[in-house]
Amino acid sequence: MKSIELQGELRNELGKTESKLTRANGRIPCIMYGGEEILHFTVDEVAFDKVFKTPEVYVVHIILGKKQVKAIVKEIQFHPVTDRVIHIDFYQIIEDKPFSIKMPIKIVGDSEGVKQGGKLQIKMRKLRVNGLLKDIPSELVVDISKLQIGQSIKVPTLSYKNLIIEEAKNAVVCSVNLTRSAIRAMQESAKGGDK
Repeated sequence: MKSIELQGELRNELGKTESKLTRANGRIPCIMYGGEEILHFTVDEVAFDKVFKTPEVYVVHIILGKKQVKAIVKEIQFHPVTDRVIHIDFYQIIEDKPFSIKMPIKIVGDSEGVKQGGKLQIKMRKLRVNGLLKDIPSELVVDISKLQIGQSIKVPTLSYKNLIIEEAKNAVVCSVNLTRSAIRAMQESAKGGDK
């Protein structure tokens, strides 16, 4: 997984008034779970843009004074009108402790079904996996080379070394569906064969 560094400032005072003042100064109130203690801190709004305005998932190295903490973003709260980030929940990563995270899917290969006129439909862009930090890749590769028209790739057919996939067993990741043009081509081909 890729990593990025963020400078944090510990918060001594909590509450709505303090949070409003924090946001007015261009900083985002944050909370971090998963470690020995719950941490309350702030990060710079502009600096955090690099973390969340991307499909990639980062390990965030948060610097709090002389301490550096590894974490992942668990949840982001947005303002309902302006869409500004108003609060972030982080989860502290401990090297030998597995954790759960949604990782982006990378589709690779040329589907046989698409070559025959089918249309690829991607149903899931991310998969939730559980594992140790050292075993989690930057993206989860899904090979669609053998996918024919009418076939799909479901969660149980996927496996990644040392990772547990935490999705519904019947969840469809992607499928190749029959298009109207493919149906017409098949009908015309069948008519040609009848002559």
